[in-house]
Amino acid sequence: MMKTDLCIINNNYEAYDGKAVTVGGWVRSARDLGSFGFIDLNDGTTFKGLQIICDDNLVGYDTAIKLNAGSSILCQGTIVLTPGNKQPYELKATKIEILNATDETYPIQKKRHTPEFLRDNAVLRSRTNIFNAVFRIRNTCAFAIHEFFQKENFMYVNTPIITSADCEGGSDVFRVTTHKFYDKKYMETATPENDFFGKNVFLTPTGQLEAEAFALAFSKVYTFGPTFRSENSNTTRHASEFWMIEPEMAFCDLKGDMEVMEKMIKYIINSVFSKNMTELEFLDQFVEKGLIDKLRNVVNHDFAHCTYTEAIDILKKHNDKFEYKVEWGCDLQSEHERYLSEQIFKKPVFVTDYPKDIKAFYMRMNEDGKTVAACDLLAPGIGEIIGGSQREERYDVLLQKIKDFGLKEEDYRWYLDLRRFGSVVHSGYGLGFDRILMYVTGMTNIRDVQFCPRTPRNCNF
Repeated sequence: MMKTDLCIINNNYEAYDGKAVTVGGWVRSARDLGSFGFIDLNDGTTFKGLQIICDDNLVGYDTAIKLNAGSSILCQGTIVLTPGNKQPYELKATKIEILNATDETYPIQKKRHTPEFLRDNAVLRSRTNIFNAVFRIRNTCAFAIHEFFQKENFMYVNTPIITSADCEGGSDVFRVTTHKFYDKKYMETATPENDFFGKNVFLTPTGQLEAEAFALAFSKVYTFGPTFRSENSNTTRHASEFWMIEPEMAFCDLKGDMEVMEKMIKYIINSVFSKNMTELEFLDQFVEKGLIDKLRNVVNHDFAHCTYTEAIDILKKHNDKFEYKVEWGCDLQSEHERYLSEQIFKKPVFVTDYPKDIKAFYMRMNEDGKTVAACDLLAPGIGEIIGGSQREERYDVLLQKIKDFGLKEEDYRWYLDLRRFGSVVHSGYGLGFDRILMYVTGMTNIRDVQFCPRTPRNCNF
């Protein structure tokens, strides 16, 4: 037996008129109207489900029409076109095979659930309309990212998940070890040198450094993979495991870097417009009013640009509106980022040339000696989406910055060597995949664009 996917029928439903098919899926709802009834079925291949018409001549009708939501069935029947109805076709059932019938304890009912309830039932929440839409758009965005970079002649590289380099120079990384921390006596002699790798290693917070090495051989490369931060943060924008897109480009300065960022963001959104308009319309109605207009505004206008110094001057005029007051040298908070993009520019904006003391060691020092050639892309409704920079290509300057940041020179010897052997101007950026998904779907919590969110005190399945 081979079932027919709904997406196959949906894409060419007129050709299926009067044809017998078998579909399998999960019951969304069932309505008994006496001598006949309807079952709303979805197999996950389309956003909208299939309406199945059942009458009391159907063997097992009384059982089938009373199925609870979440039950799985196989249904044989004939496709009937219904051009005057909301759905263009339906299935007149001739046989229904119940594979697994849920009972009243099935948690995902027809009523609207709170986000908190659905997070507690994350393994099943993708069967709801909202998460069906979100994860279908996630699929489109992931494919669009690969498609964009391949069309732009970038090479896809797989950088290590286990690394000995803490790229950001902070402590918020997960250590990888085989040491028996539960064994007190054992730990009396445990050292990094007698651990599995003979040194401290971590789950990577970024694939950037290794991608730079590839870029200095292949010119244009990108990574797209999981990254990890052990920051004990419970904000709506942070997760312990998330996916990053990190292109690196040789012979490219900060201006060229920003051009690629803008082009990529617009490509992703246009792909969603092309493939997921039904899902966007649903999210526009139930999640974020005006979502489609917001996204159209992004693709139809050039992004704004301002320097960090200009941004501070603007924000200081509105300091009374902020919990955290701004001064030159401070790190911009989410409230500042959103104010710039939502109230001042009213569209995505690149903020460039940040103070060197609040940015990572690998960013290129500007001629003023105070700022670095870095940029953040800020977007209305969410704040920072992308962070990028021109990388420091000068050996002596990079070595001094490593020392200034208190990092160990020996841990970055190979990275420094890239500046000795054929160094060139190069740039790159990191796009948090989950952040762009939040922006495109209108979801306000990063936990709601991930299938298995990993956050402090939360690793349930």
